Amino acid sequence: MALLEVKDLHTSFFTDAGEVKAVNGVSFNLDRGKVLGIVGESGSGKSVTAYSIMQILAPAGKIVSGSIKLDGQELVGAGERVMRDVRGNKISIIFQDPMTSLNPTYTIGRQLMEAILLHTNRNRQEAWDRAIEMLRLVNINEPEKRMKQYPHEHSGGMRQRIMIAMALACEPDILIADEPTTALDVTIQAQILELMQKLQKEMGMAIIMITHDLGVVAQMCDEIVVMYAGSYCERGTADEIFYNPRHEYTKGLLRSIPTVSTMGQKLQPITGTPIDLLNLPEGCPFAPRCDAAMKICIKKAPESMDINENHKASCWMNVADQAKQGGAQSASVAAQPSSDSSQPDVVQPASASSAVQTADSQTSDSSDTSDAFPQTDSTDKGGAQ
Repeated sequence: MALLEVKDLHTSFFTDAGEVKAVNGVSFNLDRGKVLGIVGESGSGKSVTAYSIMQILAPAGKIVSGSIKLDGQELVGAGERVMRDVRGNKISIIFQDPMTSLNPTYTIGRQLMEAILLHTNRNRQEAWDRAIEMLRLVNINEPEKRMKQYPHEHSGGMRQRIMIAMALACEPDILIADEPTTALDVTIQAQILELMQKLQKEMGMAIIMITHDLGVVAQMCDEIVVMYAGSYCERGTADEIFYNPRHEYTKGLLRSIPTVSTMGQKLQPITGTPIDLLNLPEGCPFAPRCDAAMKICIKKAPESMDINENHKASCWMNVADQAKQGGAQSASVAAQPSSDSSQPDVVQPASASSAVQTADSQTSDSSDTSDAFPQTDSTDKGGAQ
């Protein structure tokens, strides 16, 4: 059994303008001792997913549906008393900006000791000693002196180390790192990542690494979830995502990274802007920005499809590729009902191909496989936007 199981999570913010569907059907598992990376651009729902797990959403936010299980215990609807025991003790989080996460009016020592006294049976002297021990663990010199200082007396890198010490003080099973290196320079970033890897191996904890930096993900993560517009578009092992991407958004992210082979060449950004989460489209949310969008992409949202046992993707292009490769044999299989009912959230290639052909029959009378996947013209894309 996985340490953390998130299944079909839906989180919304109810505003005066309407319901903002910030997380829309996210699912993943996290095993003990593993590092899971959640990748996506700003506004894709990465941080809201983490806050939903911790249940520290803003007042307007609410988990609408879905399941979050920690070591078999259901957290959705468990209540604040249960979550107080979970936060800090079993699941800890490092926020993006340590300066805004630390209280500027309290000393470092007081803030470190607060979590230790709340979640353990240590007395004040033992909590003091534990706090000093944690500062040494994250390589902060003169910890006794730092305990009496305030956040503004430390550099950005030291404040982030203090946040890591605070998060790990109670030896949690899971550490959520919400873009922990965003505000740091490259040298300090490398030091923080190296420190987190070292502590993860020593303490045997699992980590959820939330970032938009694919370099960080490649360095640290065992598995990766790629998010866009509140939902996951692809998930799999790090090797699968980097060497066999099967969603057009993931491919776009990888193309935008400078490599040795592209030195001196202009990078290829993903054109367009993210969609409005107040008005999610009927089809694939990435379709308005996708160069390979087809008619079915505008009309119907793709479901998760097994690429292999370590890789899932939600993209109609995979169905098109399967249909083109299978030819007449794929068309024959598509007419047969799926016999596998154990995974209702995964669309097998045959049934997905059938869905494409059904939806496309409104716009194409041809029975040829290649005509089942026509390219979207500018009118189709404009309408989606």
